[in-house]
Amino acid sequence: MSAINRLCIIGVGLIGGSLALALKQAGAVGSVIGVGRGLANLQAAVRLGVIDEFSHEPAIGVRGADMVVLAVPVGTTAQVCEQIRDHLSPSAVLTDVGSVKGEVVAQVKSAFGEIPANFVPGHPIAGTEKSGAAAAFAELYRDRKVLLTPLTETSEAALKQVEQMWQAAGAVVETMEVEHHDAVLAVTSHLPHMLAFGLVDSLARMEASDEIFRYAAGGFRDFTRIASSDPVMWRDICIHNKRALLAAMERFESELAELREAIAGGDADRLTTIFSRAKAARDRFSG
Repeated sequence: MSAINRLCIIGVGLIGGSLALALKQAGAVGSVIGVGRGLANLQAAVRLGVIDEFSHEPAIGVRGADMVVLAVPVGTTAQVCEQIRDHLSPSAVLTDVGSVKGEVVAQVKSAFGEIPANFVPGHPIAGTEKSGAAAAFAELYRDRKVLLTPLTETSEAALKQVEQMWQAAGAVVETMEVEHHDAVLAVTSHLPHMLAFGLVDSLARMEASDEIFRYAAGGFRDFTRIASSDPVMWRDICIHNKRALLAAMERFESELAELREAIAGGDADRLTTIFSRAKAARDRFSG
């Protein structure tokens, strides 16, 4: 790919920071400016080589940038876009990393009054439960999927640039329609996070919670790891992908009721069928 001369990351955390590091490692970017509110986080990002400079003002950060990445909570997309819309270079490409594409697209359109031709919605399917610039690492996207959801207004040139950017970071890029993306992610990502958050919160409010967590085994730690994720980010995802997430939760509640019924009835055959079906599916996925 042709190198990005100046990359602006708005929201220098695990996702945006790891992208910057991966591009630097690949020699695919000239300079990186980070934009955010937390001074300590931005200073750490400079010290760790994640970014080269920073600003607290999005309007200043995007000046002269040929690639701008929005790595902010979904609910703040419109606010940030309103701040940068009059300061973007005409040829600058704008993309994002949000987990809910329908709401991001709606907020970008609201802020700009239309969908900019150089806007490419995107979502890297990668991450950890940690946050902040210090959590960033260059290998995060290696062989991981990045879903781009281009719109009818999206220019082919902008789409190609974003695709090449993620490929330079080591990712495997695929395209998908916005609505389909949100439905798929509701069941594969958003629902599992709700289960982890809900279980940990339930146990934490039990009278013997200290003892419960003290004796929790590896399986519990593996299953609930994602409950350490950023609460603000996941609050926004719940609110902005509500319809698809609620549909996923309703389906799961029905499946859980079936499991409960089998346990209550001592139905060994039914339990074996459910567990065997789940094991086979998980083994195919992990393989």
